[in-house]
Amino acid sequence: MDRIVALGYPDVADMSASAFRALAVPLIQSLENVDLGPNILLVPTRELVSPESLISRTSINRMAGFTTMPPRDIVSFLPQDDFEPPEGPFYLVVDPHTGTAYVNREPDVARKLIDSDERLPLTLEEGLAIATQHPDWLMEKNGFNLLGSRSADGRVPSVWMSQNAPRLGAVWPNSRHTWLGNAYCGGRRGVSLFQ
Repeated sequence: MDRIVALGYPDVADMSASAFRALAVPLIQSLENVDLGPNILLVPTRELVSPESLISRTSINRMAGFTTMPPRDIVSFLPQDDFEPPEGPFYLVVDPHTGTAYVNREPDVARKLIDSDERLPLTLEEGLAIATQHPDWLMEKNGFNLLGSRSADGRVPSVWMSQNAPRLGAVWPNSRHTWLGNAYCGGRRGVSLFQ
């Protein structure tokens, strides 16, 4: 929370930092009664912050993230069936991973493998949360496809390093890239799922 507030997420949401933080209080309080392990990711939903405004909030070594896609393209990447985020302005992703086990796989092939391994593919918003909260993963591990989201024309969003900065792009479902994993997680938890 401290990191995304420092990066200006409240401005994107058009509210004060204190009001922005207050929206996460119920979720944070619910964590007091459960142990999800050390590897969790805080994700704001697109109703709170629009995904097209977030890539520029990421940075690595002071190089701001970027995209060459127009905002209408980014907005078109919607969560697929069964991967809709939990209700609420914030939710948690448990055990997120950049998908090193699925590097150099076509998205459609990787999706079947992720399903068979009983994992969940990450969405666009979750991938941007990784790039924001763990930018080092892009440098130390790999770029990644976000198979939990897809546009109407079939493309899936991707995040990778380009020009020494995080870049948001997209790939076709039958394309293969040696530097792209296919990101996944172990689960998603919102306030309603703790009750």
